[in-house]
Amino acid sequence: MKILVTGFDPFGGEKINPAIEAVKRLEDEILGAEIIKLEIPTSISRCDEILKENIDRHRPDVVVSVGQAGGRAGITVERVAINIDDFGIDDNDGNSPIDEKICEGPDAYLLTLPIKAMVSKIRKAGIPASVSNTAGTFVCNHVAYFVANLAGRDYPHMKTGFVHIPYLPEQVATKEEVASMSIENIVKALSLGIEAIVENREDLKITGGKTH
Repeated sequence: MKILVTGFDPFGGEKINPAIEAVKRLEDEILGAEIIKLEIPTSISRCDEILKENIDRHRPDVVVSVGQAGGRAGITVERVAINIDDFGIDDNDGNSPIDEKICEGPDAYLLTLPIKAMVSKIRKAGIPASVSNTAGTFVCNHVAYFVANLAGRDYPHMKTGFVHIPYLPEQVATKEEVASMSIENIVKALSLGIEAIVENREDLKITGGKTH
């Protein structure tokens, strides 16, 4: 099994992005699966081409995209990606679309990773984790949707999904009452999530819903 794991470069004035820092620290093999690591720009002008080029080259069985969700306290595994770009801030190339379609395709995709199995395994290790029902409308959601649409169009065997992670402690040193997580726990959580992907062809039938 080949698993392509992507992480973004820093954005929004931050000097570091925990996504790519954690991805770089993953083992090259997890439970027999080859882990291919890829840094992608926080830019809708450039990320699509880089993603397609690498997916076409490596033909992975799974794509796991990882992004920073500053303010979230735990690991959040995304359930859905929607076909909309509606940025609250500029991306790294100054793009700031409002209510624009990402590409031709359905309004939304349910992502295909075993999200509840991933959350369950991460929680059992004592790391906060939950299912998330919104990936936002910034570049994270853009990537989640673009890769899901590419799979639906060209790679029907390929599972895709997105994992949001918190700030690192050094990012919140001057931010009052903002959650963070150590790089060690983020790497551990991502590794456990990947283990759950390898171990589970079908997702667990356990609750992961929220009331709001």
